[in-house]
Amino acid sequence: MHATSHYRRVALAGLAVGSLTLLAACGGDVQPAEGSTGSDTTPAASGEKKTIVFSPLGLQIPAMKQLSEGVQGYGQSKGYDVIVQDPKMDPQKQVTDLQTVIESGKAAGVWSIALAPAAMTALVQTALDKDVPIILNGTPEDYGLDRLEPGVSFSTIDYYAEGRSAGEELGNCITERYDGAGRVLFGESPAGTAGKKEFETAVKEGLAETAPDAKIVSTFTVGDRTAAQTDIGGALQGNPDLNAVFGQNDEGALGAVGAFKAAGKDIPCITEAGGNAETLAAVESGDLYAVVALQFAADMAQSFDALTAMIDDPEATGVQLTVPQEVVKADG
Repeated sequence: MHATSHYRRVALAGLAVGSLTLLAACGGDVQPAEGSTGSDTTPAASGEKKTIVFSPLGLQIPAMKQLSEGVQGYGQSKGYDVIVQDPKMDPQKQVTDLQTVIESGKAAGVWSIALAPAAMTALVQTALDKDVPIILNGTPEDYGLDRLEPGVSFSTIDYYAEGRSAGEELGNCITERYDGAGRVLFGESPAGTAGKKEFETAVKEGLAETAPDAKIVSTFTVGDRTAAQTDIGGALQGNPDLNAVFGQNDEGALGAVGAFKAAGKDIPCITEAGGNAETLAAVESGDLYAVVALQFAADMAQSFDALTAMIDDPEATGVQLTVPQEVVKADG
């Protein structure tokens, strides 16, 4: 997946914060780094442990900081030291810092959530040339590779499956509550967001299959929650009979809840793809009908394990992983 998509899904989803907190409990504090970090006295240098370098989008994003703590805790539980770099949402800084630490020979492996995959092409080749295994967000094609090969693995989101589930659940709610007569407000992601067409097409397909008489009567572009609430409030004025909202993500869905409450209206059918703690609580309270929650704690574990497998067997071909996802509904 591309950086914009990873920020949209990961940051808004909160990266399964509760699960990551448990994983982080067995680890230490985040250790931000500028390029190569540590010294000759680090466990990696002394031969006590191997060191893995983790480069998220930027530690100013709470979800990224939480993920970094989870990676460190999980890594320590597996016998690895984990150094966390902080690219501060700067693609060039991310590449430069990783280049430095790869060329230093201190990293047994690297895991990066790339801000700009296309800018990482040369870096990936450097890692392969230096025999430093690396795992990245996206697919081989995003980084100029034709196929999977030894020393590099990837993790991505199945946008179609995610969108299909969100659309089907919106249709299920409309069928249950309104006998299929849905008047739908559809939240769209900004133009240029990776996976946008595939994801939103799948949402509409799922909705049409489970509630064929439902109609999308208005759309809005999802930004932050405040903007979403304002836009949805405006849509309600022009379409007072709206009874369903596809919120797109956590911010859009929670903005919809706020808009309907502010207008003194009953909460309609609302679904989305995200799954932070607040939206999961909203499912339990009944404010949201369903959330397609990406299981980032599980993805963290499978990504880390894929990286260590390449460290243990440099000749093994890398793997293409998919972030697990789960539909969360109040009825279980």
